[in-house]
Amino acid sequence: MATPSLSAQRLRRRGRTQALSAWALLIPSIALLALMVGYPGVTMIWQSFTDYQVRNKIQGTPANFVGLDNFAKVITSSDFPAVLGRTIGIMVLTTTLIMVGGVLIAILMTKLGRGMRLLVSVGLLLAWAIPPLTATVVWGFIFDTQYGLVNWLMNAITGSNDWYNHPWLLNPWTFVLVLTIIVVWGAIPFVAFTSYAGLGQVPRETIEAAEIDGAGGWQRFWHIVFPAIRPVLGGVLILQIIWNMKLFTQVYALQSRGGIAADTNVLPVYLFRQGIGKFGETSAIGMLIVIIMLAISWYNIRLLLKEDEQ
Repeated sequence: MATPSLSAQRLRRRGRTQALSAWALLIPSIALLALMVGYPGVTMIWQSFTDYQVRNKIQGTPANFVGLDNFAKVITSSDFPAVLGRTIGIMVLTTTLIMVGGVLIAILMTKLGRGMRLLVSVGLLLAWAIPPLTATVVWGFIFDTQYGLVNWLMNAITGSNDWYNHPWLLNPWTFVLVLTIIVVWGAIPFVAFTSYAGLGQVPRETIEAAEIDGAGGWQRFWHIVFPAIRPVLGGVLILQIIWNMKLFTQVYALQSRGGIAADTNVLPVYLFRQGIGKFGETSAIGMLIVIIMLAISWYNIRLLLKEDEQ
């Protein structure tokens, strides 16, 4: 029979072996993250405090440290406040519609029969599977000035030709309308499927007991269902905020189809359209985007961390 000291040694040895095995499995992923995320991130932070440009790269000369000059230049530029406000406004609008629409579709799927639920799932998967650029091109044709389906429908409904050659993308407000449709259409499936999976974890007996006690549909959702899926929705909300703050493909593609860039830029496109080779200023814009996303998401991140600790 082994003595307690030998048993403790074996347990410690086993623990070290398991720890080494875990690190052996994690090291490739950590190295990949450090290469793909860490290095570009550190480079962006460093360049944001310098005047690094293309000539420094070509000539092999070091960049000069300029402190916060790049941030001050970006923030005080005449068009930055409008771009920032437009970016946050589009993010709030699209995120709200995506979250509300996704949860409502998930609740609807729990009420549908098996056949209809399968049909809805296939439709959501098709919308989700289409790449953003492809979806933007398709919706761009739907809202096309000359051959768009929307203009044809509006003329058919009103019985006039008032909507003939109507430029949806030239007006900043209708541009945002088209952009919102594209973004929401492509992002709702993810929220719907995630919320549906979360709803499946809510005990059916608890909901039925509340229904017997006389609780209405809204009361059952708010007091039973929502607390149960709140961690899931919190994580999805953070992802949607991040994704909708860095919209690029849809905005740039719509601008290429007729939108006026100066009136429809968002921060990622604004960064792309800055002076070519001004890595210091563009890195400062990238840092500002990261800071803004973290500031907006901080409250939800804290809630998720507190729930994990409980």
